[in-house]
Amino acid sequence: MRRGRVLGALLPLLLLATGCGIRSTDVVEVGDPATVEVAPGAQQGTVLYFISSSSPGGLLPVVRQVDDPSATSSSGTGDDGRSGGKQLALLFMGPSRAERKAGLRSELPMSSDQVSVTTGQEGIRVRLASGVNQLSELARQQLICTVAYQRAQGTTVTVLGTDGSIGPARCSV
Repeated sequence: MRRGRVLGALLPLLLLATGCGIRSTDVVEVGDPATVEVAPGAQQGTVLYFISSSSPGGLLPVVRQVDDPSATSSSGTGDDGRSGGKQLALLFMGPSRAERKAGLRSELPMSSDQVSVTTGQEGIRVRLASGVNQLSELARQQLICTVAYQRAQGTTVTVLGTDGSIGPARCSV
């Protein structure tokens, strides 16, 4: 009698282990991957990229509230497409006190140098009045992603400095 109970208890487990006759299939790809807006509050401010140890790519977008969001992308723009780079001035100032407390940091040097941003058929060109070749890869991506997000996502960015250039490159985040 005891042997019958043991077999009766094992029978459902045996059926479960056989998979009930369902055959395995290969992966079926359907359409493009889903996309999400990284910083949905960007309409009320500007997006800056800072370094975060909790982010898989090392960078985290931050929406910085500004009085006039249009000032970060079009202020100082003339017929040649140049901009005063107010958005980049915010980036070079680094994270705010609250952002630092949240674990964000920057590898860009604190700078008050003049920055110009030009958009053309070859992509976006950022001209700095300092060197760029000594910048770490994360610092370069901070700069490239911040400019690319504000102007045109997916576009190539070339950064020109007094010691050479970086790029053309795309944002890796």
